[in-house]
Amino acid sequence: MEIAALDEIRIALDPVGQVGLALALMLIMFSIALNLRVKDFVFLLQRPALFVAGVAAQIIALPFITFLLVQVLEPPPSIALGMFVVACCPGGAVSNLLTYWSSGNVAYSVSLTATSSALAALLTPALILFWSKLYAPTATLLSSIAFDSVAFLAQTTILLAVPLATGMLLAARAPDLARRLQKPAALAGALGLVGAIVYGTVQFFPLLVAALPMLLVFTMLHNAAAFVTGAIAGLLMRADVPTRRALIFEVGIQNSGLAIVILLGQFDGLGGAAAIAAVWGVWHLIAGGALVGVMRRYDI
Repeated sequence: MEIAALDEIRIALDPVGQVGLALALMLIMFSIALNLRVKDFVFLLQRPALFVAGVAAQIIALPFITFLLVQVLEPPPSIALGMFVVACCPGGAVSNLLTYWSSGNVAYSVSLTATSSALAALLTPALILFWSKLYAPTATLLSSIAFDSVAFLAQTTILLAVPLATGMLLAARAPDLARRLQKPAALAGALGLVGAIVYGTVQFFPLLVAALPMLLVFTMLHNAAAFVTGAIAGLLMRADVPTRRALIFEVGIQNSGLAIVILLGQFDGLGGAAAIAAVWGVWHLIAGGALVGVMRRYDI
């Protein structure tokens, strides 16, 4: 089986499924926003240069490194698209946990996660579109599915911005209610995501299993590049060891669940792209856990 065959897969959802996927995306962003507090951004006032450099490593350096990587690896266009979408998504809360376990700078980690999440509504759609159009194979792929750039920017920005703003407002005005709603909202969003993944997996299980070895290769190289990007950024900033650890996890751990929902809902259900995002979601937890063990043992 040729992995390029993944370019031909379309995980088609009926209108009810499309609405459900949009709601899952909004619930994911709403649950993220419910966790955001003003104190999460305090690192900006304490060490602004380090804060800005960390944000730049996430939203500029990682997509750029991804662009260079796909130039070298030349994956099938749908795989490259999935890599771009993952790289342009905000960091996930898992990075905060891994930073804590590794005795890293948790305050810095939380600040970067909060900032990338808050900026996601405006930056994530624009960055995805920019890098996907810049790389010729993915640009051609998007043309082949009659991808509407304007509609994508408008719809995705609204789907991200409305629940994000609502959640942040609720967290600021009614923190107790926000705390009660956070877990149910996160669970509901996760169930919608799992449902979409199960649906796609059942439909194309033989093809996906056959492609798994190559999907793992692309994922492992991409994730390793992300971790290395965070490590180099920390060294260039001459940050201390705990802060470097936080930055490694912030750049290396991305919200792949959000990436999957965006790919299924906005990119014609391209199977290869969704598959690489799903594999990333599992692999970065394994790689992140291994890194925690190395950091704790060797104090690096």
